[in-house]
Amino acid sequence: MTTQEFKIEGMSCGHCVMAVKKELSKLNLESADVQIGSAKVNFDETKVNSSAIENAITEAGYKVVK
Repeated sequence: MTTQEFKIEGMSCGHCVMAVKKELSKLNLESADVQIGSAKVNFDETKVNSSAIENAITEAGYKVVK
């Protein structure tokens, strides 16, 4: 199991949080704690990788800050 925190640019409200949660829910994640500006995600690297998580955040309309 891997835990990774992603810093997210462009989030400013609860709607933003829900948009990111919705996209992340499409992935096979153990858990995702999404707050304004970040997401802490627990996942199994054999089922999903960090690139897929970053892509989901981008699909929600936000940018992952590296």
